[in-house]
Amino acid sequence: MTDPIFRHYRQYLRLERGFSDNTLEAYTKDLDKLLSFLEAEGTDYRNTTTGQLQTFVATLMDVGITTRSIARILAGVRSFFKFLYLESEIAADPCDMLESPARGSRLPDVLTIEEIDSIIAAIDMTKAEGQRDRAIIETLYSCGLRVSELCGLKMSDLFLDEGFIRVHGKGKKERLVPIAPSAVVELQLWFEKRAEIAIRPGHEDTVFVSFRRGTGLSRITIFHIVKVLCLAAGIRSTVSPHTFRHSFATHLLEGGANLRTIQEMLGHEEIGTTEIYMHVNRQRLREEILHHHPRNIESST
Repeated sequence: MTDPIFRHYRQYLRLERGFSDNTLEAYTKDLDKLLSFLEAEGTDYRNTTTGQLQTFVATLMDVGITTRSIARILAGVRSFFKFLYLESEIAADPCDMLESPARGSRLPDVLTIEEIDSIIAAIDMTKAEGQRDRAIIETLYSCGLRVSELCGLKMSDLFLDEGFIRVHGKGKKERLVPIAPSAVVELQLWFEKRAEIAIRPGHEDTVFVSFRRGTGLSRITIFHIVKVLCLAAGIRSTVSPHTFRHSFATHLLEGGANLRTIQEMLGHEEIGTTEIYMHVNRQRLREEILHHHPRNIESST
């Protein structure tokens, strides 16, 4: 934000609208999200159209941001374009025809970091499956995986020394996703337990397996594990494995991660072959995760 107009906008929010430091900071962070999106689109903010803002809103919804959070972000966006119009920086306000997402189209709940910690703390580590379940929750949250992607995760998909896992997403698309150090630790501890299991032929490469059957876990089993742990943690809202995916996206966005990067990590964009992805995008994605995912922030403090 080197353009002088942004300094003038902050002065406008502070002096004319009387915003507190916290509100001013929130508006600035929300504006950053839009500006990053427009930069990726190759558009200057002065040339923003209503259609581009609608795409921005759709993208927020696509990565799992709640309608309440989107409404808050749009409040900052509307304020900025109103300011530009008042300052004659733009001829028309693109927000005039912009509709906010309907509150009725409610997305799954997003867990707080504290709730995720309480779910992990509720795992009974005296049980054989305790370490496995810790690794499951940490991997779901650390990598933003779909439940099908978690169930299909292979030992050969893990590059833990490099801090990445390879994910087989929808339409047989592959992507590399950075994994938090906390999840790496839990996986390595799980592998010690896993080595004691009599794994059936055909499941030797599966990361998460059943103690009794020696086969990969089903989607239903993962749903059951999450449900039991949430009840044990005293969380009464509706939580599914997908909730961790939405929480992953929301916490990264709120932490300041680039929206396009989040989309890539969730597998919502076509990013080419894994080979290209590894060499072109790997370092940038890893930096986004290291700087903005709560698990990495915690490990660095």
